[in-house]
Amino acid sequence: MKQVGVVLSGCGVYDGAEIHEAVLTLLALDRAGARAVCFAPDEDQLHVINHLSGDFLPEKRNVLVESARIARGKIQPLSQADVSQLDALIVPGGFGVAKNLSSFAEEGAECFVNTDFAEITQKMHKAHKPIGFMCIAPALLPKIFGQQIRLTIGNDPDLAEVIDAMGGEPVTCPVGDIVVDIENKVVTTPAYMLAQSIGEAARGIDKLVSRVLDLTA
Repeated sequence: MKQVGVVLSGCGVYDGAEIHEAVLTLLALDRAGARAVCFAPDEDQLHVINHLSGDFLPEKRNVLVESARIARGKIQPLSQADVSQLDALIVPGGFGVAKNLSSFAEEGAECFVNTDFAEITQKMHKAHKPIGFMCIAPALLPKIFGQQIRLTIGNDPDLAEVIDAMGGEPVTCPVGDIVVDIENKVVTTPAYMLAQSIGEAARGIDKLVSRVLDLTA
C-alpha cells in the first residue's frame, strides 16, 4: 500500500488548512487504496479567526492540535516526518499554508517557509518522489526549491506576478484540472482558489491525487 504524507496547517480556511480540500484529499487517497499519513507543525498558529464573523479572536491555538480535528487524532508532528516511509507528499491549501507553514500572507515574495515543511518537501524532491500542492500552497514551491517550477494557483494575475518574482512559472489552469511539472514530479491544482463549490474543488483534487499516485510508479 502506498503511503502518502499529507501536511495540514490547522483547521479552517482563514487561519488553517482548508477543511474541504483536506478531507477530499484523504477521501481520494483512501478510494485509490493508498494510506494517508498526516503531519502538522507542533507550534502556535499565527492567529485565530472566528469563521462565522471573520473577526480575530484573542486566543492562541496549536497547529498540530487543530489539525488533529481533521485527522481524527491520527497525526504526527511535522518534525517527525520520515521520507523513507513515504511514497509521495500532498499539501492541501487554506490560509494556514500562507500563515502557519510560511509567512507568505504577510511578506509575499520575501516570505520564509517553516523549516520542517521546507525540509520534508526538499527531501521528497531529492528522493524523486512526487509532490502535490493545491490552492495557495503552490506559491511556496519556488521558494522551497530555489528553482523554477511549473505550477498553478488558478488565474490570479497579481498572485502570478508574485510567484514569477519568486522564480516560479505560474500556469493558468481551470478549477477542475491540474498542472504537472513532470521533470520535478510536482502536481498542482487551483482547488478553492477558483472553486465555487465542493464538487468543483473535488474534480481537480481527484485528478491531482491520481496523478501523484501514478508518479510513484
